[in-house]
Amino acid sequence: MKQMSNGSSITQFLLLAFADTRELQLLHFWLFLGTYLAALLDNGLIITAVACDHRLHTPMYFFLLNLSLLDLGCISTTVPKAMANSLWDNRAISYAGCAAQVFLFVFLISAEYFLLTVMAYDRYVAICKPLHYGTLLGSRACVHMAAAAWGSGFLNTVLHTANTFSVPLCKGNAVDQFFCEIPQILKLSCSETFLREAGLLILSSFLAFVCFVFIVLSYVHIFRAVLRIPSEQGRHKAFSMCLPHLAVVSLVISTGVFSYLKPPSTSSPSLDVVFAVVYSVVPPAVNPLIYSMRNEELKDAPRKLATEWFSAAIDCLRSCASDSQCMS
Repeated sequence: MKQMSNGSSITQFLLLAFADTRELQLLHFWLFLGTYLAALLDNGLIITAVACDHRLHTPMYFFLLNLSLLDLGCISTTVPKAMANSLWDNRAISYAGCAAQVFLFVFLISAEYFLLTVMAYDRYVAICKPLHYGTLLGSRACVHMAAAAWGSGFLNTVLHTANTFSVPLCKGNAVDQFFCEIPQILKLSCSETFLREAGLLILSSFLAFVCFVFIVLSYVHIFRAVLRIPSEQGRHKAFSMCLPHLAVVSLVISTGVFSYLKPPSTSSPSLDVVFAVVYSVVPPAVNPLIYSMRNEELKDAPRKLATEWFSAAIDCLRSCASDSQCMS
């Protein structure tokens, strides 16, 4: 491995290959392709349904649309490049491409976590303060909260990306991951440069912990309020509103914790790849299924939209046919 004196002498990085044999490379390609298409379809249906169906123009579905956009961006940042590398038996990614991948992935993951915190507040107001729901979560407030989530993720990402690619890299250009990831890139840097990243990690960890505490406290109040509902049907409806969000939060946090806080003794290149797939690919593909599993409005929306569009197309064809007859 060629030694590098600084980051400016590196023109490309070498990503970790999934396998050495051609058959396994193609197997990884088809598995990633199927997962990616499923994520595109599921998230695309949610985005289309929420955007086009006026019945879903509520704060909960507005935040869900933002979550689907983030999931689409997150999986599109890593998986297409990994598929191309497996298909063409290529490991290289340009320096600029690696920096862009780091920036987009950290930005989308951070914004998603902040957005899930905002969605916890939405559920808290809906269950605990239903009479003030329209006041506290008006359209302007929802836009501001969503913008704050995206903006917080952006600022967090700028700091981490700028710090990562400003340090000198003196241990080669081979990244032990199937996409450019900050911890793996920092392994290529000189040991003393970790001090700057440690300060940023402490700040990010503090913000993540504050969001986690906010989510936990919100659900403590939510469950107390739900248990006080006298009717079983009311409790069931309230739980149906909250459990999908709680399941997505648990999935995102657990996969991230297992990936970044696992004991060093259990760390290995193959295990790191497995954990990376779990936290970067699984949530974007599974989140839409979790939200639509017990949500009848979300299930019915695509069918109703398809029926309306089909009826409109038939009416348009009939109108065109009658106009043609009149012209003749």
